[in-house]
Amino acid sequence: MRDLRATAGTHGPGTDFERSGNEIRAFLTGRWTVEHSAAVEDCMAALMRQIGDASRVLLDLSGIERLDTLGAWVLDRTRHELGERQLAADFVGARAEHHILLNEVAYRGFQPAPEKTTWKLVDIFVDIGATMVEAWQDLVRGVAFLGQLTATLARLAVTPSRFRFPSFVNQMEQICFRGVPIIVLISFLVGAIVAQQGIVQLKRFGAQTFVVNLSGILSLRELGVLLASIMIAGRSGSAFTAEIGSMKMREEIDALRVMGLDPIEVLIVPRVLALMIGLPILAFLAAMAALIGSGAMAWAYGDIPPDIFLSRLKATIDMRTFLVGIVKAPFMAVVIGVIASNEGMAVEGSAESLGQHVTASVVKAIFMVIVLDGFFAIFFAAIKF
Repeated sequence: MRDLRATAGTHGPGTDFERSGNEIRAFLTGRWTVEHSAAVEDCMAALMRQIGDASRVLLDLSGIERLDTLGAWVLDRTRHELGERQLAADFVGARAEHHILLNEVAYRGFQPAPEKTTWKLVDIFVDIGATMVEAWQDLVRGVAFLGQLTATLARLAVTPSRFRFPSFVNQMEQICFRGVPIIVLISFLVGAIVAQQGIVQLKRFGAQTFVVNLSGILSLRELGVLLASIMIAGRSGSAFTAEIGSMKMREEIDALRVMGLDPIEVLIVPRVLALMIGLPILAFLAAMAALIGSGAMAWAYGDIPPDIFLSRLKATIDMRTFLVGIVKAPFMAVVIGVIASNEGMAVEGSAESLGQHVTASVVKAIFMVIVLDGFFAIFFAAIKF
């Protein structure tokens, strides 16, 4: 006995039921696609109303003209709902392409996953552990990348003709020459702020002239190189990651390898060497700008004229004070270059991945610069330099 139940026009989905004892065969016809989503749901609702006391349901798909992911998902969901009622439900008569789609839907698991019982305390330790593992993996990748960079530099030292000098000059212009205005301006303002705050505090003890000692030592040992490194990490480090990452997304890195070129030799070495040479120059300029800012603020706010400021500064600092700051710059440049380049090489094929790695590059580089500065401070204090 057949009973026509649900149709949706000439091409829409339809169901035709046939009962034989405790078995119901549902003949599905038409197009079970997303544009007929409401009719698809109505057809399945009609099927669920026809169940009655049946113990077996056969879904005959031989009459389906077209089936997409939505139709396959609704059919798979209905089959699972019938199974939850302790009914045997099977697909019959499906064409080969429909059978593949139904298997994919079933394999991907469109049914909601069972909720897992979690404990907040355990989740906290899990997050901490995952963070530690990720940090260790980042360290291992960074050390491995540094090893590759060192090996490439050694190879270029043996065969200098392979070194790409025009690329190096271009990077020097981008990093050093074009970075001077912003770094000098920021350093001047920070030096002025440090001097102003120092004068405010030292005036209480009538020792505002010691602001020269404070500004001179701080600018040459810490402030100049730290400000320059942080600005370079944010400006040039992010640019390195974005440039290399976009090349990785467009498969230009793979193209270089196909042409027999080493991406580290072509892309990374000129950038890192430009950083190692440019950052000490920028650190020196930043320290000088910080001193000028301190001197201007001491003159305007602390009544310390420039000649007194310079004479006291000369008596306070020496060559060691200057060298402590400059020696740190090449090491910070290597850290910034390795982190930025490594994050760029880790970019995958999406804009989201590029954004994440650019952000990670800046954050990691600034963090490691500050950590490295702390290690140098401890080291120089230990050797009393």
